[in-house]
Amino acid sequence: MMSQEQPAAVKLIGWFGSPYAHRAEVALRLKGVPYDLIMEDLSNKSDLLLKHNPVHHKVPVLLHGDRPGICESLLIIEYVDEVFDGPPLLPSDPLARAAARFWASFMDKEFSESMWMALWTDGEARAAAARETKANLTLIEGQLTEGKRFFGGDTIGYLDIALSGIAHWIGVFEEIAGVRLLTEEEHPALCRWAKEYAGDETVRQCLPDKDRVVAVLAPRKELYVSIAKAMTAQN
Repeated sequence: MMSQEQPAAVKLIGWFGSPYAHRAEVALRLKGVPYDLIMEDLSNKSDLLLKHNPVHHKVPVLLHGDRPGICESLLIIEYVDEVFDGPPLLPSDPLARAAARFWASFMDKEFSESMWMALWTDGEARAAAARETKANLTLIEGQLTEGKRFFGGDTIGYLDIALSGIAHWIGVFEEIAGVRLLTEEEHPALCRWAKEYAGDETVRQCLPDKDRVVAVLAPRKELYVSIAKAMTAQN
């Protein structure tokens, strides 16, 4: 009698406090995929990380059996959704799927850049970036359908995961920087969604404690400021 083939092992290279690693981890949990989490030391990057992400040397990286590593959190979510059984993460409708991908890209490009400048610059540069960030939050909030708990409907999907930095990490950075960008007065629906997301039972299993994340990231504040200054110089 032939033995049944065992499923290929899944490993995730991540780092505590990384919103991008969280994206990959929560996707695996929502799909019910068992995995081993390998915590990376970003100050002394491992040969494993360098081998499987030779271009950017960043987390997360998903390892699935003997396949090449899958890099970039949004690509990992799509891979997990396509390869493994379980509730779908991306919408089935092509138009809705394209829209979800658009707003995920908007989060990682336009929104992240303006938020970074609003947090780590000062003076008029910070004020202008804060206005842009709040306008971007309004655009994102506009994608929430009234009466639905999440961006894709009543269950967490691709876009909720892509926007999870707003649900948890923006508060971390606000505390470190001493800046308020997301408030219930200006964006009540988005704040409601953020609480729904962070309170989900599956999400909570891999959502790092906010106080611990603040403690880990606060010593990096000068680094963040220097990155913002470099971005200003480039512009």
